[in-house]
Amino acid sequence: MDYYRVGTLVNTHGIRGEVKVVVITDFPEKRFAKGQKVTLFKDVDATTGGVSMTISKSREQKGLFFLTFKGFDNINDVEKYKGWTIKVAAETLHDLPEGEYYYHEIVGLKVVTTDGETLGKIKEILSPGANDVWVVQRDHGQSDVLLPKIPQVIKNVDIEAGQVTVELMEGLID
Repeated sequence: MDYYRVGTLVNTHGIRGEVKVVVITDFPEKRFAKGQKVTLFKDVDATTGGVSMTISKSREQKGLFFLTFKGFDNINDVEKYKGWTIKVAAETLHDLPEGEYYYHEIVGLKVVTTDGETLGKIKEILSPGANDVWVVQRDHGQSDVLLPKIPQVIKNVDIEAGQVTVELMEGLID
């Protein structure tokens, strides 16, 4: 079964089994709603050996989500999961509108400029604020390129061809 990362359990909160979650999904209200099933993995890359949980309570505060899991109502029950990754099963993913993509669809794509120059491959996506930043790993020990996901830079995303076409703005490459 395939799983996709939606958050990281960063700490406990209080003594009644509530946990703090840093969210990495555009749909936290759906992913962390009461009754939703998630799987916790100790290793971020793991796809087996996870612990299945059902969310019994959920609330958002200052960009973090605070969750309580069914049957885990004491700090001692959840403390061992600090630092674990929260994932959802692939079958819970839904279709996105045209021009929107899941992170796992973007990471690994080849990046080329509108001039045909190959920059490298997208190795991760950062979400620091108003828009995502796609981190492109370059060859030959060159420093990474940080591409803001804005229409002026990201010109075309072709998932089937495995390629993103970009127009570099001044200052994006050293």
